Amino acid sequence: MGKVIAIANQKGGVGKTTTAINLAASLAVLEKKVLIIDADPQANTTSGLNFAPDNDQERTLYEVMIGRIGIEDALIQTEIAGLHLVPSHINLVGAEIEMIEAERRESLLKDALAPIRATYDYIIIDCAPSLGLITVNTLTAADSVIIPVQPEFFALEGLGKLLQTIRLVKDGVNPALTIEGFVVTMFDGRTRVHTQVLAQLREHFQDLVFQTVIQRNIRLSEAPSHGKPIILYDIMCNGSTNYLNLAREVLEHNGETL
Repeated sequence: MGKVIAIANQKGGVGKTTTAINLAASLAVLEKKVLIIDADPQANTTSGLNFAPDNDQERTLYEVMIGRIGIEDALIQTEIAGLHLVPSHINLVGAEIEMIEAERRESLLKDALAPIRATYDYIIIDCAPSLGLITVNTLTAADSVIIPVQPEFFALEGLGKLLQTIRLVKDGVNPALTIEGFVVTMFDGRTRVHTQVLAQLREHFQDLVFQTVIQRNIRLSEAPSHGKPIILYDIMCNGSTNYLNLAREVLEHNGETL
């Protein structure tokens, strides 16, 4: 049974999509069978893996969520062997309205994943930067959550609403939901603020903060415009090393040895 990990933070610009794409790609390179689901109507994960959201509007997460197609029909093979994608589209914005009257509306994604979950070792879901019904669906479907955090002084303050939503989902519909960890992104060790915030996060959340930090890296910001994960764009850069190390930590968290 594949482990489902949501990548979530309602704050934009924290490296959420970058983390989803590159963690999924790194797990696949480490010979895991991985599915990445783009649950953000902005479809940045979709375009970041070199697929145009408008190419096939009939086979996206939107159609899966409203029950028009099964998730098997939305799978796309990426450039990396062992990594599949369920793409998104701006139409996903309308799914929340259409889901309001649905039975088990919080569990639509969980139910949709059931037929294919055992096919994959890991299912990574890139959440929208909001706490709406689609994000609640991803948290209901997930076993755990990875929370990317930018090292700034308002980082802890901004996590409150997300942690509250995770608690509500855990108490209401998904009691097994856990926090896989916090990953610090866009880190610059030369900056006093960054080192202070990292220390503050480690003090507050202790072992829930991954040892791996994602360093600020221009190649990471360039890769999406080329439609490639960093490991295909520049395998020698710090971004590739960081995300491979993060993937190894995730595997270790889940009792897998390399």
